[in-house]
Amino acid sequence: MTMRLSLLVSLAFFALYGVIVVQSSSPEDWFDWVVSYGTISPFGVPKKVIMINNEFPGPLINSTTNNVVHVNVHNNLDEPFLFTWNGVQMRRNSWNDGVQGTNCPIMPGKNWTYYFQMKDQIGSFFYYPSVNFQRAAGGYGPIRINNRDVIPIPFPFPRDDFDILISDWFDKDYQEMRNDLDAGNTVLPSPDGVLINGKPSKSLHFNFEPGKTYRLRISNVGVKTTLSFRIQGHDLILIETEGSYTLKKNYTSLDIHPGQSYSVLVTADVPGTFSYNMIACTRFVSPVLCTLATVDYTGSNGLSPYTFKLPHGPRSRDFNVSMQQAQSIRWDLDVGAARPNPQGSYHYGQINVTRTIVLQNEMAVIDNHTRYTVNGISFVYSNTPLKLADYFRVPNVFFTNLTKDRPDGQTLMISTPVIDALYRDFIQIVFQNKEDTVQTWHVDGYNFFVVGMGFGEWDESKRSEYNLKDAVWRTNTQVYPNGWTAVWISLDNMGMWSIRSMNEERRYLGQEVYIRVRGEDPMRLPDPRDEMPIPNDLPLCGRALPLWYHV
Repeated sequence: MTMRLSLLVSLAFFALYGVIVVQSSSPEDWFDWVVSYGTISPFGVPKKVIMINNEFPGPLINSTTNNVVHVNVHNNLDEPFLFTWNGVQMRRNSWNDGVQGTNCPIMPGKNWTYYFQMKDQIGSFFYYPSVNFQRAAGGYGPIRINNRDVIPIPFPFPRDDFDILISDWFDKDYQEMRNDLDAGNTVLPSPDGVLINGKPSKSLHFNFEPGKTYRLRISNVGVKTTLSFRIQGHDLILIETEGSYTLKKNYTSLDIHPGQSYSVLVTADVPGTFSYNMIACTRFVSPVLCTLATVDYTGSNGLSPYTFKLPHGPRSRDFNVSMQQAQSIRWDLDVGAARPNPQGSYHYGQINVTRTIVLQNEMAVIDNHTRYTVNGISFVYSNTPLKLADYFRVPNVFFTNLTKDRPDGQTLMISTPVIDALYRDFIQIVFQNKEDTVQTWHVDGYNFFVVGMGFGEWDESKRSEYNLKDAVWRTNTQVYPNGWTAVWISLDNMGMWSIRSMNEERRYLGQEVYIRVRGEDPMRLPDPRDEMPIPNDLPLCGRALPLWYHV
């Protein structure tokens, strides 16, 4: 009875506050997407993929800092569906984050419109399906957030801008892969190939005019595999990663882990008019698989000085070289990004860290099934999104006392843990990896400073190795085998946010936890200046449905 009374009161709040809409004078971008199945055969085996408006990959979201984006999604699949917006911070608005902990899925035959602002962001990102292991079927596409006209980009304007989506590829149907994981099978096999923009080797061409410079926005949208990216005979000048302008630095190749995005400049400065291979290869797995696209200089007619010779990439399992590359990426302190003031005017290294949370990933067998855990807990979703359960005060959907700030060897379990944290705190998260594979972690709602990484076990003495001046500020980070990565986060975005593995196999089997960033009084509705009110058209499901659904 008490629970029903609480839910009725919450529904009254919904009726009162749910009609509030944030007014904005910002420009608006509108998209209408139909999500459906298609079939492609990049390596000769027909496979069902998820398309958007009959496109694979999906269409570009080309927006600008502070624009308001509306994406009306029509689900023509035969199962529930959600998009999430990898790296878009969704300021004050976890209601539209598009993961199972915040949103009810869009049911087959239904539609729903996402609504969010590109608040105080620039950079290169992507979107993808977030439920039912659908990420293994595609459904992804690029996101650009351009500088406002009043803030110049910190490099000469390129001749053109290309979105490069690289991914591992599995011939097996995603629903069969999902069934294998549900049955407790140990791990997915190595991929069957690699794609660039959804295409197999030698089926994609990019035209470069000699002497001109081009921007390539490269994202690893794959399921689980780190990929190395390079172009024959050309340097990659790194300029941006996931919303941060970086110090300009030349690389011959870049390791790009699942979920990560980079922007590079490439100049067509090789003498002569030839064609060159753009190459994406798997890293840290055997066998090494590569795919090629072609960069054609104007007038090349497909001729290449390297027809029978591919450039040497990094050694397949050289983790030291990969870590050194990651540590070489630095924040450009002297340039503005979403705001005109220089990035370096935010002196993160001088802020007091109020809390340290160590999150340790491990493989486990629980109830004779392979699972993945964070501090001994393997995450499982309820049929009620955590954000809705929190808002409507629905009990026993999630639990805030399970995940400790340090792994303590507790009994392995499957549950729905949420870390409680206070709005405006400044915290440290240490990702500890005791396994022999590379991990990639993502935090929804935030960018973070990657202040340190290394091999071995983290302890307080590692702080002496931190970069407290110009660490890169991004939204995805890798953790090397038997290693650690420390990130610092300003909790300035109220809401319910996923902290998850970007290896979809591991996330699906439990390597995830949520963090609830709230005010001092958890029973009080947030000030609309700190968090948007619940949208009046937000779909409800599970135990957050109105009471008459449960009669």
